[in-house]
Amino acid sequence: MLPESIVKKVLELGLAKGADFSEVFVEESRLSSIGLMDKKVEEVTSGNSFGIGVRLLFGDEAVYGYTSDPGEDGLLKLTENLAASHKETRKEKHGGAPNPFRVETLEDRHTVRVAPESVPRGDRVELLRKLDGLTRKQGGDIIQVRASMNEKHRAVLIANSEGLWVEDSRQYARLSMAAVAEKGDGPQSAGESPGVLGGYEFFQEIDAERITEAVAQAALRMAGAGYIEGGLMPVVLGNGFGGVIFHEACGHPLETESIRKDSSPFAGKIGQAVAQPILTAIDDGTLGNHWGSLNVDDEGLPAQRTVLIENGILKNYMSDRLGAGQVGVPRTGSARRESYKYAPVSRMRNTYIDRGGDKFADMIASVDFGLYAKKMGGGSVDPATGEFNFAVQEGYAIRKGKIAEPVRGATLIGKGFEVLPLISMIGDDLELAAGMCGASSGWVPTTVGQPSLKIDRILVGGR
Repeated sequence: MLPESIVKKVLELGLAKGADFSEVFVEESRLSSIGLMDKKVEEVTSGNSFGIGVRLLFGDEAVYGYTSDPGEDGLLKLTENLAASHKETRKEKHGGAPNPFRVETLEDRHTVRVAPESVPRGDRVELLRKLDGLTRKQGGDIIQVRASMNEKHRAVLIANSEGLWVEDSRQYARLSMAAVAEKGDGPQSAGESPGVLGGYEFFQEIDAERITEAVAQAALRMAGAGYIEGGLMPVVLGNGFGGVIFHEACGHPLETESIRKDSSPFAGKIGQAVAQPILTAIDDGTLGNHWGSLNVDDEGLPAQRTVLIENGILKNYMSDRLGAGQVGVPRTGSARRESYKYAPVSRMRNTYIDRGGDKFADMIASVDFGLYAKKMGGGSVDPATGEFNFAVQEGYAIRKGKIAEPVRGATLIGKGFEVLPLISMIGDDLELAAGMCGASSGWVPTTVGQPSLKIDRILVGGR
């Protein structure tokens, strides 16, 4: 992707200009997507990109720049400008040299069985039309259907002054389905967006009947729903995408990017109880072919399984090189970036609350009046405080221990570190769901997840 001789000169120059550590990140990517809206192909896009990022560390401070020019002169000039931009003047270390490169051999856990380029575009259109038709068969009140397929391949090279040289290939595939239904009181939508770190086989093996029925029926139920009366009440959170609340309200504050800035309610609490003993939470980059998985992170460290909370006790943070050094914790293979245009920071991978021993039916039966939030929608969170506000995409009232009528317009409001201790029941029905997470290093594929769980009390916003 870039000659070893040029990489070595860039790393060497960074050290010679006073940096304690230098790194080169090279990326070549291609992406394609095709979207269908109401039976018509709405959009077909494709593109390629190539670029190189250079990072220099001066103690606990980093400078980063990038270019799409692979020429030696341009890269050396970029490195020189980066070193000059560091606010603290350091003496040049004339003659400094990086360690000899050692090529890392990767264990590839994420097989691609059907190469996307081997499949004609017509097959993709045929699948999208099938999904559209199956969705509309669910009911005449479906007024709009959107379906899209997104594929991306990233080839990366990571080399640094410590002698690391590692190359990785990452192939992503994702399907997005959405339906809108209307029954006289405004349209209501529902959607599903499964994805994998894998090839076109994902689309060939997808259960089209299941996903279209789930999307259509959720939209139809919500279209005929009334509104819930808000207040403080028990909530049973559905499995799968219900984990987005833990991801946003607790996951981000457990990244060293927040911890090192002392902007997290979990700072300094390793070894302390932050939840009831029934709760264990994990961030795992090693799960085979899962959307948020990696062979290596974007600093070249092999992916790991990191237990964040074990039996209610805070055990670890998710860390990158810079954060691990500042906070004083081990690196966890969590350094991620959207592309060569971003410096890596600590980010989540496949983050979930682990399965427990309770039954979903027992959770519902334990609630006299409350909310069953089967599917979560979008929301917002302040990582510094953990305060969140999330919409419930598909919700139902719970009355006298039974799931009752569907309700729309509900929101869940609270603070992550305050909600964790209020989780009193955790189910055995763990599911994971694909998503995209945005932060200072751009948008990266992440997985959220959890079993069904019961929160004893949380503020529910109504209409």
